[in-house]
Amino acid sequence: MQEGIKTMISSGESQVRAVYDQLLHCWNKRDASAFANLFHEHGYTIGFDGTLSNGKNEIQHHLATVFENHITATYVSIVRNVQAIEHSVWILRADVGMIPPGKNEINPKLNAIQSLVLVRTNNGFRIAFLQNTPAAFHGRPEAAEQLTIELNKSHGQ
Repeated sequence: MQEGIKTMISSGESQVRAVYDQLLHCWNKRDASAFANLFHEHGYTIGFDGTLSNGKNEIQHHLATVFENHITATYVSIVRNVQAIEHSVWILRADVGMIPPGKNEINPKLNAIQSLVLVRTNNGFRIAFLQNTPAAFHGRPEAAEQLTIELNKSHGQ
C-alpha cells in the first residue's frame, strides 16, 4: 500500500474516532445541542428503545427532552471496528455500557452495540446514522456477562 494512502486511512480513522469520542462526551455532559451538531443535517438516530429522530433539529429536541426529564447514565465504550467504505464514507462499531448516576459499575441491562455511518463534509466528518441496539445476546448469557466484564475493565472497574 502506498504511504499516502496509509496516511489518509490513518487520518480518516483518527477523525472518525474523534467524532465518536465527542458524541459520547456530549451525551455524558447532557449537551443535546452539541450532540446534535455532530450529525449531518439530514442524519438520523435509532435509539436503544427504537425511537427514531430525523435530522439535527429533531435529534436535538428529542435529547433535550430526555435530559430535562431523566437523570441519564454515563456511557463507557469499546470501539470494535472503524473502516472506510470509500474516501468520504466510514463506519464505526462500538460496544457500550452505561454507568447509572451514583454507581461505579455498568448496568448490564443497558449494554448496547452502536453502529454509526459517518460522511466527510467540508466541515469534517458528520454522523449520518447512529443506531443503538440492545446487546441482549438471547440464549447466550455468557456473551452478555463477558461484554459487561470487558466494559467494566475499560473504565477501570
